[in-house]
Amino acid sequence: MWFLENAWLVPLVPAVSFAVILLVGKRLPKQGSEVGVAAVGASFVLACGAALQWIQRVADAEGADAEGGHALARVIGALGRSVGRLGAEEAHGAVVEPVTRHTTWFQNGGVELGVGIQIDGLAVMMMFVVTLISLLVHVYSTEYMRGDRRFTHYYAALSLFTASMLTLVVADNTLQLLVGWELVGLCSFMLIGHWWEEKPNSDAALKAFLTTRTGDIGLLTGVIMTYFVVERATGEGSFSILAVNEAATSGEVGHTLLFWTAAALLLGIIGKSGQFPLHTWLPDAMAGPTPVSALIHAATMVVAGVYLGARVYPVFWEGFSIDDGGVNLMAAVGGITVIIGAALAFVQDDVKKVLAYSTISQLGYMVMGLGVGAWTAAVFHLFTHAFFKANLFLGAGSVSHSGSHHSFDMKKDMGGLRTVMPTTYRTFLIGTLALAGIFPLAGFWSKDEILLGAGENGYELFLVVGLVGAFMTAAYMTRCVYYVFFGEYRGGDHAHADPSHAAGDEVVEHHLAEAQDRHEDDRLPVATAHAHDDGHHGAPHESPGLITVPLVVLSVFSVFAGFLNATAFDIEKFQEWVEPTVAFVPVEHHAFDWTKAVISVAIALLGIGASYAYYWLGLGPQRLAERNAVARAGKRFLVEKYYLDHLYTDVVVGFVKAPLARAAYWFNQHVIDNVLNYTGRGARALGRVTYDYVDQKGVDGVVNGIGLTTGEAGGAVRTIQTGRLQFYAFLLVAAVVVFAALLWVAG
Repeated sequence: MWFLENAWLVPLVPAVSFAVILLVGKRLPKQGSEVGVAAVGASFVLACGAALQWIQRVADAEGADAEGGHALARVIGALGRSVGRLGAEEAHGAVVEPVTRHTTWFQNGGVELGVGIQIDGLAVMMMFVVTLISLLVHVYSTEYMRGDRRFTHYYAALSLFTASMLTLVVADNTLQLLVGWELVGLCSFMLIGHWWEEKPNSDAALKAFLTTRTGDIGLLTGVIMTYFVVERATGEGSFSILAVNEAATSGEVGHTLLFWTAAALLLGIIGKSGQFPLHTWLPDAMAGPTPVSALIHAATMVVAGVYLGARVYPVFWEGFSIDDGGVNLMAAVGGITVIIGAALAFVQDDVKKVLAYSTISQLGYMVMGLGVGAWTAAVFHLFTHAFFKANLFLGAGSVSHSGSHHSFDMKKDMGGLRTVMPTTYRTFLIGTLALAGIFPLAGFWSKDEILLGAGENGYELFLVVGLVGAFMTAAYMTRCVYYVFFGEYRGGDHAHADPSHAAGDEVVEHHLAEAQDRHEDDRLPVATAHAHDDGHHGAPHESPGLITVPLVVLSVFSVFAGFLNATAFDIEKFQEWVEPTVAFVPVEHHAFDWTKAVISVAIALLGIGASYAYYWLGLGPQRLAERNAVARAGKRFLVEKYYLDHLYTDVVVGFVKAPLARAAYWFNQHVIDNVLNYTGRGARALGRVTYDYVDQKGVDGVVNGIGLTTGEAGGAVRTIQTGRLQFYAFLLVAAVVVFAALLWVAG
């Protein structure tokens, strides 16, 4: 089990790559990109080795369990079943202990801090996803970012981003997880603001950093509280994830403590995973390069929150009483986010922002899945979503790179691109259908399991929410496909998206100038963007292989990844390999329901059909928003993004922050500073008094008086210390005479 026991190498390799690229990257032939690609490729190989060994470990454990072995596994399984009710079927497979390694670097009394790894099915799955998506993004970026002004810096940050997420994934304690969590936030700040010279980009980076920090206050509080959860259960605190999960289900911890711990951790999830109401940073994060957007939305950053929810799931299970059905805080946050994210996608003209709001909605599905007790389904959706969402983002980058002169405005600068960008079109269409949950693509299997779990576990309201979200997802993605790939090309002087309509370099210059004027978020510098057209004279064309090959790979996964848990065909490999290692809570499974699956697909097809009728056929009230006051108000409400940005920017920052800042400044200047100033003045006056009266006239006066007296006495003695022998003899004789006279008188 070498790969499992040495899984710490998976994050270490890209971390070393970060240092190497930063130090010598600019001196290398490929400006450091070769180091980044090689490092993440090595991590991918290590992750695959760990995955294969974990699968073998599961198979061995199931074989032993079938023969009556592994008593500990049976005991732990019984513990899990005693915590709550079982579902329609018993928990699947044998319980497999994780591979752990831990090193203590600080210990004081009962507090122990250390680093370590906890490798189980969940960690192995995440390592595979993160390294695969990151590898494809690294390869894709060699072409997409070629000639960028900070190419080496970009690859260094990309390596650190990957290493940070992997550190979070393999962590065996909540403190180490917190370190990886914060490093991910730092890297996202650097990469979102990659082109920081333009204020919208630097603003977007700051907004992402500060908004997620708001949620991180909750996470930090929750991490501290996990220590006391363990202490309450065992008498000795610990940050160990296994200890936290066991303590949460031990029955020794009060529900109030568990509820507030779960609520604090949920705040961290809301910030990092873009859940309502802290989702506002995620669309603005599109200011970063498109490959970064793919990495953030598919394998790092935003999925960190969902991973946290899955990793310490027993805390949420007990804190929110998930097994009771109805409504709980986690399910409510996820359900609201599903709808609000999907609704905002309808009014976006920037193709990347459509996908960003789609990610918000899909993350809502995952959080909702955890909230309704569908642990495996939520994690499975994280797995499948990574492939088709990365596919869609990189597809949008391909369109921008070669089809719309580095613009992302699908209504003004795209259209009709399916004929000249066939590979990009087909892969984008596959990603769209997978996202919409169309059978038999990957999204169908994972999303359907969440809906099934909601219905079977007593969360019927969230089943309805999920079905509404499925309709909306299919509709807004069909709109996106229409504007990008159908109709006539709207990219300026080219009447159609046809290479025969090449119009010369002056057209390219014109479009680049337009892009500058519009302050497009994602583009190369003007000096290098022209070189990126590779002599195609500005006409839309298919992207080169370094861009299209990753799209094809992701499309294959978007089609076939779902079959790892195609329960309709009795394929349940994903849940066998990835389910919680220690069954502290029951993981419920429900038989596949073809009726509900057909309804789900039918609703998605209805969404596609409605969008097709509206955009392709021109049916329906095309100008309803202009004619109807209510419709206009509704559209404005969506365009303004529920006015949350106004709330945060104008009210919280402008109206609340400014007066509070002025009041704080006044208090600082007139109270705190005066206290310090007067304290300083008093200390100075006291020093003067001490110097003048205590030191100079007191201590020094005594010392000087003693010295003066001693000096005077010494002067008197000095008069008889002449150094003449005759004088000394005279004094001696005189003394003897005086002494004899005294004796005579006395006698």
